[in-house]
Amino acid sequence: MNLIIQSPRALTGVITPPGDKSISHRAALIGALADGTTTINGFLAGADCLSTLACLRALGVDITGPDAGRVTVRGRGLNSLCEPETVLDAGNSGTTMRLLLGVLAGQPFYSVLSGDASLRRRPMGRVTGPLQAMGAKIWGRCDGELAPLSVRGGNLRPLEYTLPVASAQVKSALLLAGLFTPGETVITEPYPSRDHSERMLRAAGADLQVKGTRIRIRGRQLLNPLTINVPGDISAAAFFLVAGCLHPRADITLEGVNLNPTRTGIIDTLLAMEAQLEITPGEETGGEPAGRIRVSSSSLRGLEIGGSLIPRLIDEIPVLAVAAALAEGETSIRDAAELKVKESDRITLVAGELARMGADITPRSDGFLITGRSHLRGAVVDSHGDHRLAMALAVAGLVATGTTVIRGAECMAVSYPGFTADLARLGVIVQKDEG
Repeated sequence: MNLIIQSPRALTGVITPPGDKSISHRAALIGALADGTTTINGFLAGADCLSTLACLRALGVDITGPDAGRVTVRGRGLNSLCEPETVLDAGNSGTTMRLLLGVLAGQPFYSVLSGDASLRRRPMGRVTGPLQAMGAKIWGRCDGELAPLSVRGGNLRPLEYTLPVASAQVKSALLLAGLFTPGETVITEPYPSRDHSERMLRAAGADLQVKGTRIRIRGRQLLNPLTINVPGDISAAAFFLVAGCLHPRADITLEGVNLNPTRTGIIDTLLAMEAQLEITPGEETGGEPAGRIRVSSSSLRGLEIGGSLIPRLIDEIPVLAVAAALAEGETSIRDAAELKVKESDRITLVAGELARMGADITPRSDGFLITGRSHLRGAVVDSHGDHRLAMALAVAGLVATGTTVIRGAECMAVSYPGFTADLARLGVIVQKDEG
């Protein structure tokens, strides 16, 4: 599907972003390991999270929904999953594959995990290596680096491990595997990454302690079922935060957005760029802070972005590059080599597609150098099957002159099925070309 975008006269209105993707994945997985029924409200019914539900069903978990955002998971406890009769298909979801590896490593049966062509190219050795050190038997292409991956789990031993790169997915996989050991697993990060797994595991009764970047979890503990109200995904909200900053006649309010400090790097960065944001904290939702964000037209300034900030905004960098292209001065994004191994090589492709629209952007080995105040012009661009690149290009189209055509826009449904509907709520005329 091609999405056709033109800059509207104004961008105004109120939207509620979809449920947080990271939390939705974790709620389903932890609910499956709990003793009892977990209810998830606001579950993101995007393709990635649906892949997690499908894999859990194949492991014998009774799941109802999603029905109007509600999912019911009847947990089987730590040791009662069933050996799957077929290959577990994670689709395009790296989160599904990596976190499920941690669960399967603790199961005393054989299973095979695979996914689509994009996922089969993504590195898994950062997960399979430490899981093998815990005692799991894992085979895969390139010595366990690439899927399909075969797992024979069970009889895990505790691990003390320092992550070479801050990664919430790797950390979460090892914490989940730690649930199946007879002792204490200790994970140390170089920088704090998103902590949804830690929050949810503690809420479920896990013996888990965090001190700085060091996390300890004791295994073989009973997990209690939860009722989880998933807040709005700040990674989804980021597209409208940037659009609101860049459009000359914008006033957008985003309701119920997750304000977890390990995820708000995009807010901190936009504020440092002098964005006009008003943040109103609300009640906690599902153990996560949430609130309202209002954004209006802003004159952004470029800045240096790197270091410990990167894990807190890694998914938002594609749309942040759009903001930098229209900011005053230079923006340097470094320490983000992880972008090369996302759903696509986001360094190469973000730079290439934005350059088609007139952005002055230079890819580097670990990020970008962007000279702002570019005059963006409409162009025919390609998503390359990457949902975040597709939506970032849509934001660029909202502030470009002329018409922008985004090829392969159907991939937006991976994380934001209602993206075009929310564009329309803000006054954007959305055209789709199925040809």
